[in-house]
Amino acid sequence: MKIWKKILLILLGVFLLAQIPFIYRRFQISNRAEKTNSLNANRTNFSNPNFNEYKGIIHAHTNLGGHSTATFDELIDGASKNNLDFVVMTEHTAENFDSSAKTLNGVYKNTLFVGGNEVDTISGDRFLLVSGSAEAFQDANLETPKFLEKYQAQSKIALVTYPEKFKTWNSNFDGIEVFSLHTNAKKNIPYYALFDLIWSFPSYPEQTFAQFFKRADENLKKFDEIAGQRKITLFAGTDAHSNIGFHLFGDDAGNKLINFKIDRYETIFGMVRAHVLIAKDKQLNQQTVIDAIKRGNLFVGFDVFSDTTGFFFSAENGAETKIQGDEIALANGVKLKISAPQIARLVIFKNGEKIFEESGKNETIFEAKEKGAYRTEVYLDDVHESPWIMSNPIYVR
Repeated sequence: MKIWKKILLILLGVFLLAQIPFIYRRFQISNRAEKTNSLNANRTNFSNPNFNEYKGIIHAHTNLGGHSTATFDELIDGASKNNLDFVVMTEHTAENFDSSAKTLNGVYKNTLFVGGNEVDTISGDRFLLVSGSAEAFQDANLETPKFLEKYQAQSKIALVTYPEKFKTWNSNFDGIEVFSLHTNAKKNIPYYALFDLIWSFPSYPEQTFAQFFKRADENLKKFDEIAGQRKITLFAGTDAHSNIGFHLFGDDAGNKLINFKIDRYETIFGMVRAHVLIAKDKQLNQQTVIDAIKRGNLFVGFDVFSDTTGFFFSAENGAETKIQGDEIALANGVKLKISAPQIARLVIFKNGEKIFEESGKNETIFEAKEKGAYRTEVYLDDVHESPWIMSNPIYVR
């Protein structure tokens, strides 16, 4: 046999052997998908007499902002197929027009869309501004404190995105994107990602992405430091662009003979969601969504592992009952209650320090005897090592 044939056979053998880990990973991913389906079929449904829960997405883009090729129709269909109640749009700013006004605003296919902007300041900080503004592009030349002062005076909220690059931590922003689906995906090793796309993605797209999820330790640490001093909102963003993939034989009109897209809205919108709580005497609209986000009346649900609908974190001191994002007086002690739709591991943090943990339960009560910012994380250890649910704090004063 000629030497070049031997080399080819050896290379082929090495290539085939290198696929074994990815075949095994596909087996693991399929098992996780089966567990998720089983969990979703056997949920404990909790209902709250005072609040309606709405699930949605924060941080999404279309081709309007220049960083995506996706259309409004794609976005609406992706939200509709995931039964989303709301989507907070954060279009990149444009010099000659107001992208927040021209993006989706209002209800389309039963999903409420809220127009906002993603904007940098001259301080090198990046925010999600909700609702958006026609002046956001020009105000990128403002220092962060001046930027926040201007827009908070207009009852808008400014949420930190890309916290790993943020600089002006002593400023009075409204919230932190502690987990970004887009940022998390970019940390994947290209070699692993390529073969996972070949072996696992076609059958299990959401679970293929989710296997790389990790707890955002540094972002949560920074959040807890600030929450120990003042009220602030924790949330997760998708940073959805629907622009990763390839196509062949296309034209400028968007016609493509072969079109393979990895991060379709339909896929991305089923993975990580914001679940906001709005009082039952109020309607779901743009303002009530913005208000709920600002108050921190929301939790992060990694719904790719199991539907988190029905989770509830509350506090009672005998005189009043409050929910995540609220303040409550210490009085003679505060009872914190966690209710989750699955048997799980329930963890409570006080000012970032783990103070309580209990496994094998879907409900628990913990008595807080000290002032502080208390929040919870819930884990499905048999499914994934990263959190399944992250709540906002209850502030015991």
